[in-house]
Amino acid sequence: MHLSEYIRFDGMGLASLVQRKEVSPAELVRVAFQAIAAVNPSLNAVIATLEDEAQASLTRGLPAGPFTGVPFLIKDLGVHAAQIPSSQGTRTFKGLVFPHDSALMARYRRAGLVLVGRTNAPELGLNISTEPLAWGPSRNPWHLAFSPGGSSGGSAAAVSAGMVPMAYGNDGGGSIRVPAGLCGLFGLKPTRGRISSGPGAGELLNGFGTEHVLTRSVRDSAAMLDVSAGPEVGDPYGIPPPARPFLEEVGREPGRLRIGVCRAAPLGDPVSPECLQALDEAVRLCASLGHELVEVPPPFNGALLEQILLSLWSTALLGWASGLSAMSGLPLQEENFERTTWATLEHGRRVTGGEVQAALAMLNQFSRESGRFFVDHDLLLTPPYALPALPLGLLDANAPLTFPQWMRRLQSVCPFTTQANATGQPAMSVPLSWSAQGLPIGAHFVGRWGDEATLLRLAGQLERAQPWAHRRPPHHAAVSQA
Repeated sequence: MHLSEYIRFDGMGLASLVQRKEVSPAELVRVAFQAIAAVNPSLNAVIATLEDEAQASLTRGLPAGPFTGVPFLIKDLGVHAAQIPSSQGTRTFKGLVFPHDSALMARYRRAGLVLVGRTNAPELGLNISTEPLAWGPSRNPWHLAFSPGGSSGGSAAAVSAGMVPMAYGNDGGGSIRVPAGLCGLFGLKPTRGRISSGPGAGELLNGFGTEHVLTRSVRDSAAMLDVSAGPEVGDPYGIPPPARPFLEEVGREPGRLRIGVCRAAPLGDPVSPECLQALDEAVRLCASLGHELVEVPPPFNGALLEQILLSLWSTALLGWASGLSAMSGLPLQEENFERTTWATLEHGRRVTGGEVQAALAMLNQFSRESGRFFVDHDLLLTPPYALPALPLGLLDANAPLTFPQWMRRLQSVCPFTTQANATGQPAMSVPLSWSAQGLPIGAHFVGRWGDEATLLRLAGQLERAQPWAHRRPPHHAAVSQA
């Protein structure tokens, strides 16, 4: 297979070629490494290729799954593979390896995916831009002066640039949806508990975090959710199983949806005219498809959410970093962390147990107040962020800021996405617009708890009405071979 053929297919398309014996997994892996070599030097999306790991998987023989032979990348934070380094975006943990696959990684392997590399991530995921001191900045394939977003920015840049059809990401405040929007991809954050975080955790970031993938096609995301969803023994959440495979939802009509449209940030932060124009374009498209669009004020309390985040994010990150330190024997030392990361850990040390309990009570209040909106609305539509692009250096995680100052900075740039993490609701970014500088701008939809089906039906409808897969950034594996 030639690189020019490889980049034409999504993950399901490549898997179908393997199933029909028109291409071998070894050929796909070879071309994937070729694609990475061709475009990654300008993007720094992939921080390590895994040739030996990929060859070992091919030699052992791949299981017959829905994605047998498809090359896949995992983020350097979150999911972990046995004996593969996972630095969590830090200098401190650069030598860290886990002795076993996480439950989700085991499911990826059973699906037949072939791990070919690790993608860049900000330190402990504490940024919506990917420019860690440990690995240097990742660049957006649509414009190298801008960030691909974060914290799954390396994965987003790699998929957008044609290195692989899909890559792992996780989302604790927008970390799948923001980079998907900035890189022209589809990004779904599943419902809390839909995908197990076991065996190492019952929940991520005090329930704010979840895991999934960034993809070029809606159907790849849905099929990967079928691969990933379902409980493991001992999981803390019970969530109703889907009525049918998620992949089947992509082709189903969503019916006439009542969609609330929110254009104002909850704390009054300015939203750029280009992001609001992109929102209007999404509104017009949805209306043309027969949906009811109604203007609404912010349906959640942004001040309460920021107060909750200060206690729950800082203590969750402190607990996570302390656990990694104990496991690895690597100490937590100020000089080995970026300034805002260390400020976060120090803030977490000062939070009392009573304050954590109060924050959890406020989180319950926040979730119930937010949930009332979805009694009368099927979906919420917002911009995914407040700026049409993130210049590299705009969100400097090594700046001398306190954790509250850093949190305020992040929330001012990304004021819409964290609500779904707090409530556990599913949400998605769909690439429907492009800015004057030629960068994508996503449309951000939040659904009812447990209702990924409606999101996937709408996403499939939008993809059919206004396809995006044919649009390629200037820095793409195909361009490098032209």
